[in-house]
Amino acid sequence: MGGITFLMFLVTAVTGVLLMFYYRPTAEYAFHDVQYLEFDIPFGMLLRNMHRWAAHGMVISVMLHMFRVFLTGSYKKPREFNWGVGVILLLVTFFLSFTGYLLPWDQLAFWAVTVGTNMARATPVLGHEGPFAPQNITQSNDVRFALLAGTIVGPSTLLRFYILHCVAVPLLASVLMALHFWRVRKDGGISGPL
Repeated sequence: MGGITFLMFLVTAVTGVLLMFYYRPTAEYAFHDVQYLEFDIPFGMLLRNMHRWAAHGMVISVMLHMFRVFLTGSYKKPREFNWGVGVILLLVTFFLSFTGYLLPWDQLAFWAVTVGTNMARATPVLGHEGPFAPQNITQSNDVRFALLAGTIVGPSTLLRFYILHCVAVPLLASVLMALHFWRVRKDGGISGPL
């Protein structure tokens, strides 16, 4: 399942780079660029759907991979560090999916990100409504504000999510995957049931 997850990452990376040729991350053009891509560009709908379905496949396969590792006890000594890296990769995968959801800039994406970032307000320590939040954390400087680049979903949020989705998070995922693969090799290869 780890190999399938990596394959899905490669498919999303290649199709994502191709999609970047047809997309402008501004509120004025984003929705129309997606419509143009789907209905006017030859094989544009295929390209977008390959990206979307590979992303869904990556989320599913990374969860199945973690489940397999857990069931076989492959997270135990000497692989605890790699289990931690894998858990971080799972969270990074979810965040990649979340940041990509806003990019079509339609009503579904707008309200899904509104709901998702509203939940971030209740994050422990980092959200202004969360438990253990310091007194100096407010609506204007909590984790939701950092995600949205403001207090509401707007044009700056679209640009922020685009940069996170296309540059920052894939680079982080690539570094963590390289570390993960190195640790698998260093720990004796793919593990079976213990």
